[in-house]
Amino acid sequence: MKKQILILALTILAIGVKAQAPDASTLTRVGDMAPTFSFSTAKDKTADIKDYRGKIVLLNFWATWCPPCRAELPRVQKEIWEKYKDNPKFAMFAFAREEGWEKVLPFKEQNKYTFAMLPDEGRAIFKLYATQSIPRNVVLDENGRIIYQSIGYSPAEFDVLLKLLDTKLKAK
Repeated sequence: MKKQILILALTILAIGVKAQAPDASTLTRVGDMAPTFSFSTAKDKTADIKDYRGKIVLLNFWATWCPPCRAELPRVQKEIWEKYKDNPKFAMFAFAREEGWEKVLPFKEQNKYTFAMLPDEGRAIFKLYATQSIPRNVVLDENGRIIYQSIGYSPAEFDVLLKLLDTKLKAK
């Protein structure tokens, strides 16, 4: 049993290290505490990322005009949101870099996405994590520590994200 736990721990560590693929645009690293921020959850409601401690949190940064984002978002809906939306230990927020509610809401409705797609006008949240490049995914553990980061979209990298989420959320 101890050997299995050690193998699982090493696998998770390897996934985190492989997935990070930092470049000069990345301001955070796997193992860092996530920067804290407040955000709009609706036109008249706000929340703080610290409110989600105790959960595995996926932050997705995207834009309506971004082709790789448009390729990734259907997989986010089907393979992440639809699978984990009812898991009380999971939260997910997709922040539209430099876009407001006037672009986010029609895009969400047109594409029939049901997860939280939120504005990040002026890159207020994005600039805490990076200077450029989307899509970008960041996963926070229950303590608010970054355990995964990715830049861009590729099916293989997305599969690494799915495996990490499955490992972290199945045991919950």
